[in-house]
Amino acid sequence: MYFITYVDRVNVSTAAADFGKEFGLSKTQLGFVFSAFAYPYLVFQIIGGWLGDKYGPRKTLTVCAIIWAGSTILTGLVGGFASLIVARMLLGLGEGATFPTATRAMANWTSPDKRGFAQGITHAFARVGNAVTPPLVVALIASTSWRGSFVVLGCVSLVWVAWWAWAFRDNPADHPNITKEELAKLPEYGHFKDRPKVPWMPLFKRMMPVTITYFCYGWILWLFLSWIPQYFLHSYNLDLKKSAIFSAGVFFAGVIGDALGGIVSDHLLKKTGSLNTARRNLVVICMLLTLASLVPLMFVHDLVISAICLSLGFFFIEFTIGPMWSIPMDIAPKFSGTASGMMNTGSALAAILSPVVGGLLIDKTGNWELPFIVSMALMVLGSIVAFAMRPDKKFDETLHAPLQPRPASA
Repeated sequence: MYFITYVDRVNVSTAAADFGKEFGLSKTQLGFVFSAFAYPYLVFQIIGGWLGDKYGPRKTLTVCAIIWAGSTILTGLVGGFASLIVARMLLGLGEGATFPTATRAMANWTSPDKRGFAQGITHAFARVGNAVTPPLVVALIASTSWRGSFVVLGCVSLVWVAWWAWAFRDNPADHPNITKEELAKLPEYGHFKDRPKVPWMPLFKRMMPVTITYFCYGWILWLFLSWIPQYFLHSYNLDLKKSAIFSAGVFFAGVIGDALGGIVSDHLLKKTGSLNTARRNLVVICMLLTLASLVPLMFVHDLVISAICLSLGFFFIEFTIGPMWSIPMDIAPKFSGTASGMMNTGSALAAILSPVVGGLLIDKTGNWELPFIVSMALMVLGSIVAFAMRPDKKFDETLHAPLQPRPASA
């Protein structure tokens, strides 16, 4: 699912070279197309996480996947800028609940000491989607058209929906292939309808530093996903195939970062027993390394050096994914869908702003390196705010439970 959702998200950045020319779109308009899906995506982070907590991942993700698959197919049928925006917003509506709801599923299906790996490996497949999308979409465009590429990818999503609805179970004990030994390692399952009511404001305050930190991560993520194919295409005057190859190389570095980040985070937790060391400190270090990796772009304009710097930057920022997505499960395991939805609103907001700001800067200055300066500044902010996340302090739902009305006095 993580693989497919990211293919469906970022296919638009590669196809933009064709539909942008057909519809006569400016770089700023392309920025709005890239970010359009993020508006409903932002809104449905918390709502979607709550739905996943209330109704369970099986039902929630089945409905969401049907919506995002349909919107991908509709993107291939659009007639201009306005309908393209609508199709992308429908994609955001469908994908808004996916990752928070998947986190709810992982909270039931993984033991606490494997959460970093679970989040790291699933997000690694998201980055595999990033890496293969540019050459995949180029091949589909060559064999069909830019419209045909969206139709094909949407149909693949529909196949996944059927598989998920048939194979997945919310309660691990209900799965026909689960063993008693495996069940013994998993947290106790609670029926969704029996979960306590969400203490919205206390949980929101508790998750705010995590959300801000994830906004800083999301800014550089969406800058990369939206503009890297165009960056190689225009800044170095490459053709579409070569720019797709260089883009795939950058995104593949993120695959390695995702997988290793989760493994290293879990290893640090086992070795030190400290959630702050395994989650927070790892995030801080990797954000600073991301900043250092991007600095040479400001001084050297060389294709190979730029590719190496961007790959390193994407590797280190993706290294934070495993620990970051483990933090909502560490802080609020009973509300992990809602808590991770709150966190991911940071990335969703960045998805709205980052592509548009990047497009505006490029349109106004013609400088393709300038948008990375904003990203570097946000790496500093994120590394500072991260110290307030405190994954070692678990959210106490009993302390913040709604007060029960007192019985009337006689």
